Amino acid sequence: MLATGLKKRIKLFTETEESEIVAAIVEAENLTSAEIRVHISHSNQTTDAVKAATKTFKKLGMHKTADRNGILIYLAPYTKQFAIFGDEGINIKVAPGQWDQMRDAMQNHFQQQQFKTGVLLGIEESATLLSQYFAPGDINPNELSNEISNGN
Repeated sequence: MLATGLKKRIKLFTETEESEIVAAIVEAENLTSAEIRVHISHSNQTTDAVKAATKTFKKLGMHKTADRNGILIYLAPYTKQFAIFGDEGINIKVAPGQWDQMRDAMQNHFQQQQFKTGVLLGIEESATLLSQYFAPGDINPNELSNEISNGN
């Protein structure tokens, strides 16, 4: 008989930090009609972070926003990877290179074990960039949960 153990989930954020991240998402979404989510993958399998983010994006229903302007900050702490994944409405308007500086700054914080700071930076810079293309209207519904999601 083969016995396998469950790997303990990496806890990136304290409850207080999670609350700060959710509050930052709420604040950011007041600047834009885009929807921002953060997801923590607990998979310990090395995989392409962008492919995993794409799958998670669809699993979370982020492709169902009215303007197709959802953005996912995907974190895979076991494999030390992350991705910033935007829906087709964003990709039509935002050049891929516009994300590079934000990605590099986030990565710098992650390498220094400053995960909350890196995620907050990503949320704030996403909102700043997306507000140029997706200004909030008089009615700016919250189409997606602001809570941090977890899973594989």
